[in-house]
Amino acid sequence: MCPAVAAVEPTSDYRLVLTFDTGERRVFDVRPLLTLGRFASLTSPGAFARVRVAFDTVEWENGLDLDPEYLHAHSQP
Repeated sequence: MCPAVAAVEPTSDYRLVLTFDTGERRVFDVRPLLTLGRFASLTSPGAFARVRVAFDTVEWENGLDLDPEYLHAHSQP
């Protein structure tokens, strides 16, 4: 079972510092996704910064979210 996201901190360079419910902290780079579909709406620094934890993952105000397994697999310690 994949750990759930417990906390998220956005950075000014479009990365997310994620804390999982196991206590593990990892960094996920969102930049490669910003040219894809609805992710383009996150190129505004203000929109990107309004990320929050929702259930077991991250979510932005526009309803866009990412699977916690994807976040864990594609992030760096």
